[in-house]
Amino acid sequence: MISPKARRHARECAVQFLFGLDFTQYDWERVLPGFWEVNPVRANVAQYANELVRGVMTCREELDGLIAKALHNWSPDRVGRVEQNILRVALYEMRHRDDVPAPVAINEAIEVVKRFGSPDSARFVNGVLDRLKDLPAATDSEAAEPREDAAGSLHP
Repeated sequence: MISPKARRHARECAVQFLFGLDFTQYDWERVLPGFWEVNPVRANVAQYANELVRGVMTCREELDGLIAKALHNWSPDRVGRVEQNILRVALYEMRHRDDVPAPVAINEAIEVVKRFGSPDSARFVNGVLDRLKDLPAATDSEAAEPREDAAGSLHP
């Protein structure tokens, strides 16, 4: 059992790793062990962070597509890399982990972005994740794709 404090630390580590990966484009599976050599943490923190990184990288196309659809008056390339990776981690937890309720994933994303993002980042991340919180879990492939109405709003 991993404590809430350890999970937050794992989320922060996952975001840091994913952020760095955006710049290097290295093979994430090959360089992840080196990340832990430079950033040693408790085994349970590394294990959960590894699960998050693996999940985000495996589902990245799906996550980025959903995030792009939830952006109102923003293009995906305008989203900062810190915020983008925090959104990916939170959305992965919301859609692919049955042990993290959406409100917890959103709250944790807000707390992480307060640490790593700009002063306005928390409101932005909260708004995007709030638009995504009611999407069905990704286990049902037909229901996983949201529908857009005429106004461009997402609906499960």
